[in-house]
Amino acid sequence: MSDLVALGKAGAAIRKANDEGRGALVGYLPAGFPTYDGGVDGIKAMIDGGVDVVEVGLPYSDPVMDGVTIQRATEVARAGGLRTRDVLSTIEKVAAYSDVPVLVMTYWNPVERYGVDRFAADFAGVGGAGLITPDLIPEEAAEWIAAADKHDLDKVFLVSPSSTDERIRMTTAACRGFVYATAVMGVTGARDKPSELAAPLVARTKAVTGLPVGVGLGISNADQAAGVAAFADAAIVGAALVKALEDGGSAGVRALAEALSEGVRREPSAAASR
Repeated sequence: MSDLVALGKAGAAIRKANDEGRGALVGYLPAGFPTYDGGVDGIKAMIDGGVDVVEVGLPYSDPVMDGVTIQRATEVARAGGLRTRDVLSTIEKVAAYSDVPVLVMTYWNPVERYGVDRFAADFAGVGGAGLITPDLIPEEAAEWIAAADKHDLDKVFLVSPSSTDERIRMTTAACRGFVYATAVMGVTGARDKPSELAAPLVARTKAVTGLPVGVGLGISNADQAAGVAAFADAAIVGAALVKALEDGGSAGVRALAEALSEGVRREPSAAASR
């Protein structure tokens, strides 16, 4: 597999940012929050604020890995009647708005229920770039890997501080796009300071893969984004952007995205360590 193929759309966008001497910014918002149209507008505002890659959350009934902020938002989306087809429609609108790669962050059950190959085909058909699957491990992902490869989609799996070196090696080998390094143990959510476990995890991951490594869980402001960009290829922000949308609408999302975008640009020398 060539480096270009392994990078996929999301990885290429991250590497482009790295080649500019900065970290990339990956931003998450769930579809359908606070409404269908409000969700689309929020994602567009995130793009306008400078994110390099978009994550769109597919609301799920049992979001066990999500913190309170994201759980509340996905509950609102589901209560508003959001369905998987509405998530695909959201992707289509966002993909038509910008060439920023659009990934879906989803628990595996909704994809399996929809039909794995059918979902991959429909998702690719509306301009989606790939999936982040937090509760799917590579050794149980044969059907998804086959469908993703068939439809030219990125496959982003997660590593964590508890992952053994062998698991990191196996997980990164299955990835296309980038590797998602969860900086903390536990559920998602903004935190006062980034985990001290993040940098060692990134170093261990980079030792076994040439793919970009993004760090998520806990980043909430420009200073934290700058700190992560000093050792990782991308800073991934979710709960803080959801809170910005909840409190300040699209304008709030854009303002935070702009601040975070400034943060990942603060350390031009950091690219040398990537």
